[in-house]
Amino acid sequence: MALAYQTALTIESVIKDIDSKKYLLPSIQREFVWSTGQIEKLFDSLMRDYPINAFLFWKVPREKVSEFKFYEFLRDYHQKDNKHNPKANTNGTEDIIAILDGQQRMTSLYIALKGTYAYKMSYKRWDNPAAYPKRKLYLNLLAASDDADMFYDFLFLTEEEAKNIKNDNDEYEGSFWFPVGKILDFREESDVNDYLIDNDLNTVADKAQAKFANKALFKLYSVIHNKQTISYYLEESTELDKVLNIFIRVNSGGTTLSYSDLLLSFATAQWEHKDAREEINEFVEEVNMIGRGFNIGKDLILKSCLVLADFVDITFKVDNFNRQNMLVIEKNWDEYTDAIRIAVELMASFGFSRDNLNSNSILIPIAYYIKTIGNPVNFVDSKKYASDRGKIKKWIVASLLRRVFSSQPDGILRPVREIIQKNTSGAFPLEEIIDRFKGTNRDIKFTDDTIENLLWTKYGSSDALVVLSVLYPWADLKNVFHIDHIYPKSQFTERRLKKKGVASDAMEFYMNNVNYLGNLQLLDGTQNKEKNDSDFDVWLADNYKDSSKLKDYKEKNYIPDVSLAFTNFEEFFTEREKLLVNRLKKELM
Repeated sequence: MALAYQTALTIESVIKDIDSKKYLLPSIQREFVWSTGQIEKLFDSLMRDYPINAFLFWKVPREKVSEFKFYEFLRDYHQKDNKHNPKANTNGTEDIIAILDGQQRMTSLYIALKGTYAYKMSYKRWDNPAAYPKRKLYLNLLAASDDADMFYDFLFLTEEEAKNIKNDNDEYEGSFWFPVGKILDFREESDVNDYLIDNDLNTVADKAQAKFANKALFKLYSVIHNKQTISYYLEESTELDKVLNIFIRVNSGGTTLSYSDLLLSFATAQWEHKDAREEINEFVEEVNMIGRGFNIGKDLILKSCLVLADFVDITFKVDNFNRQNMLVIEKNWDEYTDAIRIAVELMASFGFSRDNLNSNSILIPIAYYIKTIGNPVNFVDSKKYASDRGKIKKWIVASLLRRVFSSQPDGILRPVREIIQKNTSGAFPLEEIIDRFKGTNRDIKFTDDTIENLLWTKYGSSDALVVLSVLYPWADLKNVFHIDHIYPKSQFTERRLKKKGVASDAMEFYMNNVNYLGNLQLLDGTQNKEKNDSDFDVWLADNYKDSSKLKDYKEKNYIPDVSLAFTNFEEFFTEREKLLVNRLKKELM
């Protein structure tokens, strides 16, 4: 049956049908990715009578519903804790309508009118629950938006931010925030008038504001309750291949559909026993919580599976996610995820996390090696694998610092996999890998020049901990170590330098070098907090009164035998760089 164009629907009726589970999302659909800004613009477009494009629906008759997997719409989106659609229980349901195109817009309507949106505040840590306050969509009834791209002032606000405050003259202070979802409670137009009267919006001192409030609220009522905005095409075929092809044709041209989402759609549609979407999403969340947290996505997991499955072609393209390959991945899913999990745990034990791992692809060869030796659960801690862990760490450090995974990772994934496949010793084949890439743009051998370049490693860069892990092999980075400025950064301002007696012609050297490797050390977290912004020589004198402990500290931290007075920073820095270079050459060359 061909696609048929249907009459349009009101937003209110669609929201009711989402609530009653008449509208669901097929498993091939990607997840919700729209930002609050996109939702705000969608509502501004609706209020200004701009077209929002037709939707594509798929009618699934009651007798066929059980043959497919469906998900409910998200109502309360949380960027960290609730961004996956709940699985729909379709037992005993009537015919359902699945959304093939338009789920981002429809989910946005549902969240805005019935739910909440919690995204991370930029200045708080990702693992802080307080960083994700719940927000609802509000409309300012007293003024237009000051955004040039918007006319109506729609904003997602917290309950506290949306409080309507009156001044001493009993007038609203420039805004009156109306919770957009409340419009669903209005059953007829007289409810709009009642709301305006009850909140004194028809008697505000500024008549222009009163007229704006009247126009805006009546317009919102009309857009939600009266106007038939949701026009759609209906597909009634129950052939999954045809539906999948329609979905791909419709969605693959858009810029917001990520390739990994498209490939995940293939996997979801073709696994027979496990729910691919559920399994992959749960596993991504699990590994990202290991250690101090990672930022591993579905694309890395899917790519890893291509490599771990020993497929000849590991290119990240649709053809490689065919039914035959997907069934192999499904059958071996537990084995592959065990290997990836152990690889992530190993990286965490080396001190890596989302903050300093500049290439997630490096995890794939490690997972492949771990799979070949049987996924030993004690690989991260057992003395039996200490030598292998040392070799892997050396390869990781060199690969990250030489940026061998920075472009076209397939060029290293395939040959490294081949080396591991042919390796008969059981040990991690570090030397073979080094020899294979010698003289190429993926050579991990260091020269005098590349070692010298490491001195330009800067505080805050992803390389900082990598270089320091080479310099501090004794530090167990599973514990909390901070990257510390030996001479406190807070003192390196022109005013403070002058106050400390630093000569004018030396100030530039101080300020130019304070953040570079020569002034960085690894320090226990508690010790670093206690050190705070103390002068280095004063802190040393207070904390290392025992001469043997002082000597041990200086040796471990490459402290040169020069005056450690603040005014001698230039000599200290220069001499310490020499010590660092010697150590780096010893470890890396």
